[in-house]
Amino acid sequence: MTDSSGLIFVSHAGHDGQWAEWVAWHLQEAGYAIELDLWHWRTGEDFVRKMNDALERASAVVALFSPQYFAPGRYTEEEWTSAVAGRDRFVPLVVEPLEAGQLPAILRPRIRRELHDLEEAAALEALLEAVRGREIPTTSPTFPGKAGKGSRGSRRTGSSVPQGLQPRFPSALHDPAVWDVRQRGRNPHFTGRDEIIEKVRRGLLGERRAAVRVLHGPGGVGKTQMALEYAHRFAGQYDLVWWVDAEQPEQVPARYAELAARVDVAKPDAGAEINARYALEHLRTSDRWLIVLDNAEDPRQLRTWLPEGSGHVLITARDPAWSKVVPGLALGVFSREESLGYLNRQLPTLSTGTADALADALGDLPLALAHAAGALGEGTPPDHYLQLLRTNTAELLNDGEVYDYPVSVAATVTIAAERLDAGRPEAAALLRLAAFLGPEPIPTKWLVEARGALTSVPGDPNDFRWPRNALQPLAQYGLAVVGPDAFQVHRLTQAVVRHAGGAGTGDTVQDVAALLAAIDPGDPELPEAWPEWASLTQHLTATLDAMIDRAELRPTLLKAARYLARNAQPEAALGLSEILHAKWKASLGEDDPDTLRAAHMVALALHDMDSYEEFLSLVEDLLERRLRLLGKDHPDTLSTTHDVGVALLNLGRYVEAYAILQDAAARRQSRLGEDHVEALFSVASTGAALIELDRLDEAHRVLTDALARYQRTLNEHHPAALEAKGYLGQTMARLGRDVEALDIKAEVLALRRQLLGDRHRSTLFSADSLGVTLIDIGRYAEAERLLQSARTRVRETLGTDHALYRSITLGLAQALTRQGKTHDAQRLRTSLNRKQLPKKRPR
Repeated sequence: MTDSSGLIFVSHAGHDGQWAEWVAWHLQEAGYAIELDLWHWRTGEDFVRKMNDALERASAVVALFSPQYFAPGRYTEEEWTSAVAGRDRFVPLVVEPLEAGQLPAILRPRIRRELHDLEEAAALEALLEAVRGREIPTTSPTFPGKAGKGSRGSRRTGSSVPQGLQPRFPSALHDPAVWDVRQRGRNPHFTGRDEIIEKVRRGLLGERRAAVRVLHGPGGVGKTQMALEYAHRFAGQYDLVWWVDAEQPEQVPARYAELAARVDVAKPDAGAEINARYALEHLRTSDRWLIVLDNAEDPRQLRTWLPEGSGHVLITARDPAWSKVVPGLALGVFSREESLGYLNRQLPTLSTGTADALADALGDLPLALAHAAGALGEGTPPDHYLQLLRTNTAELLNDGEVYDYPVSVAATVTIAAERLDAGRPEAAALLRLAAFLGPEPIPTKWLVEARGALTSVPGDPNDFRWPRNALQPLAQYGLAVVGPDAFQVHRLTQAVVRHAGGAGTGDTVQDVAALLAAIDPGDPELPEAWPEWASLTQHLTATLDAMIDRAELRPTLLKAARYLARNAQPEAALGLSEILHAKWKASLGEDDPDTLRAAHMVALALHDMDSYEEFLSLVEDLLERRLRLLGKDHPDTLSTTHDVGVALLNLGRYVEAYAILQDAAARRQSRLGEDHVEALFSVASTGAALIELDRLDEAHRVLTDALARYQRTLNEHHPAALEAKGYLGQTMARLGRDVEALDIKAEVLALRRQLLGDRHRSTLFSADSLGVTLIDIGRYAEAERLLQSARTRVRETLGTDHALYRSITLGLAQALTRQGKTHDAQRLRTSLNRKQLPKKRPR
């Protein structure tokens, strides 16, 4: 099929790494250039880019078929589909039997070779024949009645293979002569993690001398199970596999001494430490060995017990400090896909929705998922388990056993937390504080900004080591994942810590409030403040029950609701605002200023959900209250007056809207200043009303003036300035000045994409508006591309029932019609539900 002049790319699932190495080695021995991810791709490189580059350069792809190769979501699908498109470049080899239906239909006609039931010599012959193609014999074929014995060719060392030892043929015949993993059998329920295992394998193969890799991460993420799976998966490549329980450093020499006895280098009269040194010397002069140091703690104590020689060392540890000593891979929780795969394998009858709810409630923590699978498998109804997770988290997670794990989920946390209490009180206090926040990352700069107000944290508030002196122990004991900008405590760890502390001490709750109140991300109207508002809002909503009555947090909670509205999350804004309004109405009274501000946020959320009748009803009631309590010129009253005008504008009552908005603009300019952002917003909204009244010259004058003031006092990229500029673009289009309208609308769309993202509601409304102008000036193909893309995003973010979806679909149909694509246009029109489309995008 291919000569030896081109590159062969070996495509495989992570589970079949031994087969991939064996195939690649022998093809290289036969003179072929090989690309194998396990040998040639480095940790940290872009996997997709490397794969695409290899497929582009390869003259042939050798694909190793197995059930794992065709598992959903694997990159192997992209590899074989790309290779099949190259026709004669695809060489399928079956390394594990396939069940009926596992082979995709497009591959079934392909001739493939089965390797999995062959002896090594026959498998090698089949491999080379599959790649080279069969040759016509030049001598008489062997008489079929007498079988000949296969022979092994001489071996030469391929210079491009990262390790000098030939990979062994995957077979039970090559099991290690010395094997002791402490009575740990292979976990039959091990799921996922192929990418991490491949990274470990690549890293270990990438070094000539003793190669070391550490898997570090919090408790319960499956570090030990990963190491165990690696040992079993690649057992055939080693002569010796030895497991060392390294949690207690003083026991490590004894375990090495046992190894010395096993390999006959121990001295009967020598002590454990001396015999341990004999074991290390044996490893130094040997090859094909794997040492696993499981649950290693202090790297300073264990560093002297890392063996040297032509073998591999795999370490599991909670403490990320190990990565300062040896190359490390951080192991986190499962991806959601891995969680669902695990639960579906354990509980095949579990619905996808229930499995997803369990994974979400358990934070995708592998140990917790194993606990849940065990409980459900023993008869606990899924809904009842989920309810217990909400009400009795710690007790539930402390009950029951998990396969090959010494303690429960809750005990894992409790033991580590007790060690913190005994030796690192500042870290223990920070853990308790974090337990009452949300499970999302907590910016470390918050700890610096609020340190003086944290009364529950012992020590000097001005200690220059803060917060490092508290965060490092949390990482060391696997209670948090700590990075340079944030740290994160898993939701189940939080639940266990909260349970241990009862309802929470007064000092801790006070510190949570002080921390949240000390954070000021800035104006929630501005996109540059949204990333920090996103983080703060997650923690505010997670602590809402405990924090909603604290007066110092009311302004922050209201700003969080405004952020959600401005960030195109109106449903979330409505949910938060309604809770605030109901609670404060009951505790503070319905006319309290903060209660009225919460009502205002409810109204704004309804507006952004296009519920204009409800919006008008609420703001009219709010205006009456504020007029009575604050007077007509109070800033809050003026804001509500403006909102009444906007509600009328969106309901098509243009004359009334114009009068109210003009009055609000004049009074805001008088009260707040002519160039105040809120005054200019009312001026721009007056311009929008003039457009609808067809008073276009006046609208042009008003909007041009507003934009000039925005540019002078703020900047032309402010969201309110872009709103005014969008109105100006509409005005130009209505005046027939299409070229100017096109330039303005294109600029607004580009800036909104840059500032808000291409899925924000304002961006999508801008795309719709620009599409109309492109059609008006005859640039139909551009309009089609723009509207097609916008339609997809509207469908994904707002849904097909949204008015904007209908507007964009009709615009797209018009662009298609103008290009003669009448059939496609008609199909789009008939797909729409008949709904009335508002004329403009409200704000």
